[in-house]
Amino acid sequence: MVLQSLKNCLWLSCVLRTPKACFWSTASGGLIIQSVSNDVYQNLAVEDWIHDHMDLEKQQILFLWRNSPAVVIGRHQNPWQECNLRLLRQKNIKLARRRSGGGTVYHDLGNINLTFFTTRKKYERMGNLKLIVKALKALRPQLDVHVTDRYDILLDRQYKISGTAAKLGRANAYHHCTLLCNADKFVLSSVLKSPYKGLKSNATPSVPASVRNLFEEDPSLTSEMLLDAIAKEYAVQHQIDHHVTLINPADETLLPGISNKTKELQTWEWVYGKTPKFSVSTCLKISYKDSVIDVKVNMDVKHGKIEVCNIDLPEQWLPPGLYNELVKSLTGSKFCPNEITTLVTTLLRVCPQDDELHSRWSLLCENMIRLM
Repeated sequence: MVLQSLKNCLWLSCVLRTPKACFWSTASGGLIIQSVSNDVYQNLAVEDWIHDHMDLEKQQILFLWRNSPAVVIGRHQNPWQECNLRLLRQKNIKLARRRSGGGTVYHDLGNINLTFFTTRKKYERMGNLKLIVKALKALRPQLDVHVTDRYDILLDRQYKISGTAAKLGRANAYHHCTLLCNADKFVLSSVLKSPYKGLKSNATPSVPASVRNLFEEDPSLTSEMLLDAIAKEYAVQHQIDHHVTLINPADETLLPGISNKTKELQTWEWVYGKTPKFSVSTCLKISYKDSVIDVKVNMDVKHGKIEVCNIDLPEQWLPPGLYNELVKSLTGSKFCPNEITTLVTTLLRVCPQDDELHSRWSLLCENMIRLM
């Protein structure tokens, strides 16, 4: 049965609804599925579920999905180096860590995500990207798009419209990529610019690139047209019917255990705690009355927690007991503004009742929190 258009979730022209309990086994050779959710954690969980549960010897899968505003970092990346976490919090933009490698990307509803699932033996990211280019050319022959040796898709030989990442398991593999259609480039450039200074890490860095939306090149394009063209080309190459099955990533009857995968991807321990060990070495310039105080801070952070903490304060600026209590409390704490705010608020209660001392303490704590 072909479904009629569904608000905010039906992008393709031909969608097949099949019974939940059996649709995974009804299609042979290949299957095209599309998420009805725009939640980044749910959609990343679907990738994990398919990778872990499907027999991809029998069935290759193309997964189509879009997210509400989110920044997605690679498995081995440092979020403090990759993005502006303060701005993400202000704009209520989600941060997610995927299980594949690669660099950081910004997602919103103007960005299409495509995941190609195969066995590890059949994994071939260049072929997948050429499929996308062929679909774009079929839709708009005048588009100047091509795949680079770095597995990016460029528009007009200079603008990146698609980046790639992958996970290669023992038996199964997936390659996922983005396609910039009509993303908010101002937000993209703002949130992917780290303001944090003095960080040193062996985490995988992203490679900056000039980007452009396909809709800037051809305003007559729509996301529905692009997704439909890619689905058609996938169907042709895999000799399957051009049907897309809608799935709900929260449906436990269809994806047993999916809610646990989604919850894990949302945890602080996964998003921040999986960050490779890094150090912070910086000098805080604290304006106090008519002078500027230099405070040197050195920290080692492991699994997202402060392992070593040293704060070099000018003599007599704070009582040694209060300073030592701060260093002691920071050590072992999460490198996280919420946790440190709670910690310093608690310490402030035991601070001597002295207005000037309180002012100095508050300034130091505010600047420490800004590091995070």
